[in-house]
Amino acid sequence: MPDLTIAIAKGRLQDSAMEMFQCVGIVVSDEAVQSRRLMIADESGRYSFIFVKPADVPVYVEYGVADAGVCGRDVLMESNADVHEPLDLGFGHCRLVVAGRPESAERGYNPLATARVATKYPRVTADYFQRRGVPVELIVLSGSVELAPVLGLSEHIVDLVETGRTLRENGLVIIDTIAQLSARLVVNRASYHLKRASVAELINKLREAITRDRGAGENG
Repeated sequence: MPDLTIAIAKGRLQDSAMEMFQCVGIVVSDEAVQSRRLMIADESGRYSFIFVKPADVPVYVEYGVADAGVCGRDVLMESNADVHEPLDLGFGHCRLVVAGRPESAERGYNPLATARVATKYPRVTADYFQRRGVPVELIVLSGSVELAPVLGLSEHIVDLVETGRTLRENGLVIIDTIAQLSARLVVNRASYHLKRASVAELINKLREAITRDRGAGENG
C-alpha cells in the first residue's frame, strides 16, 4: 500500500512533473512511464501515480481518491475545488488571456452590449466580465478556440498563451491578461492532516528542488 497517491495531469505538464519527482528521488521506471497503464508505482513502492485529464486532477484530489496532484493554476481557477495548494512548482508557465481581432481590441468592451466569448474556461471568463460590468454570452469549446473569432463565432476568446505564436498566426491580439499561470501541487485536505508526515516530506522535497533550480538559474 503506497504512502501517497498522486494524480498527474496528462499532456503538457506530465513530463516536467515526472522529471521533478525523479529529481527528488521518487523514481519511476521508463518502462512504466511509457506504458499505457494509468496507475503506476515508484521504485520504492511509497508513491503511486495516476494519470488523468488535467480538469480531473482537482476532482480526484478533492474527493480523496488521490492524496495530492499536479495541475495548472488555470484548472484550479476553473474548478474552484476545495483543495490545499501549498506549492507553485515553477514550471508550465503561461498566461490566461482575453484575445480577439485587432478591431475588437481597439473598440474595447461596451457595457451596453453583450460580449460573445469562446472559451474552455466558462467560470473564469464569466467572473472576469461580470467584475467589469460587461454582459457576456459564453460559447464553450473544447479545442481550437482561436478559430472562433476568425470564423465569426465569437468576438473574443479566453485561452492559454505561452508564446503568442498561435494567436499571431490567426490574426489575433491579446486584449488583457487575466492571470499568470504555472503548475501547482495540490493536496487533499484530509490527507494533509491524516498523512501529515508523508505529505510534509513530499512538500519539503519539492520545495528544496524548486529552491535549487532557482539558485542555479540565478547563478547561471
